[in-house]
Amino acid sequence: MQTVIMDRFDISRCILCPKKCGADRTKTSGICGGGNTVRAARSALHFGEEPCISGRCGSGTIFFSGCSLRCCFCQNHIISQENFGMELTVDKLSRCILDLQEKGAHNINFVTGTHYVPWIIEAVMKVKPKLDIPIIWNSSGYETIETLKMLEGIVDIYLPDFKYIYRDTARHYSQAEDYSEIAEAAIIEMYRQVGIPVINSNGLMEKGIIVRHLVLPGHRHESMAILKRLSEMIPKENFLLSLMGQYTPPESALPYKNLNRKLTTMEYQSVLRYAENMGFEGFSQDLSSAKASYTPSFNLEGLLNE
Repeated sequence: MQTVIMDRFDISRCILCPKKCGADRTKTSGICGGGNTVRAARSALHFGEEPCISGRCGSGTIFFSGCSLRCCFCQNHIISQENFGMELTVDKLSRCILDLQEKGAHNINFVTGTHYVPWIIEAVMKVKPKLDIPIIWNSSGYETIETLKMLEGIVDIYLPDFKYIYRDTARHYSQAEDYSEIAEAAIIEMYRQVGIPVINSNGLMEKGIIVRHLVLPGHRHESMAILKRLSEMIPKENFLLSLMGQYTPPESALPYKNLNRKLTTMEYQSVLRYAENMGFEGFSQDLSSAKASYTPSFNLEGLLNE
């Protein structure tokens, strides 16, 4: 274990995520599935993000294994809950970052990295003098203020979800009844750190925050309540909204009937109209994106080469 990491954060009683499970990660895994070494499943150019993130050359995306939420409908469950991936040293993670930049990535996009924050910071600091593209923190929104403050000055663009506003929904679907209050505080802190969106002449985002919301089948009214709350948290002109309709039912049936079907056009369009009427700016999706084929292949791409 690297001394710098141990000095920065004591992983023998982990409190990196809001679950604050206190696991001794020098000996076992936390609720998130994370132990004392970084695990990742993919490091490659990704073209499925918002246009100002993917651009023409792709976002340099590193998908980490494990997750502090247990979303029952997660499309990436093979890595988030089954913890598929391979172990990486900090030096190897640093090389992945530089390799993505050399491949032409518009940014470095860390996906679900909360439980590996100290290692990620160390890896970024090792290559910071050679890095000339923005760092993105792609997150469930379920973050502690303390952990986010560790990222201040490291992250240029925050890409959080705002999944739920009702405690029952969060408890049933993600085993996190406190999701809304945690995510609200986290998004406000992210905004404090990076401020209003900065888009360059090539249409690429250099700084700012994009808040994502996935409309779930049977929950259009909750989606509208989330958008209303967002408008109260941050001035609408100071962030971008990404309204997603890509919900794809998992292969195995869930105990919630509504989640075993796709989102209807009526459901998505009603939320989209609500967002437009409220004056949000940002991105929306064609419902044709609700296919399992749009989920990246987690085949250790970019991690096996030395």
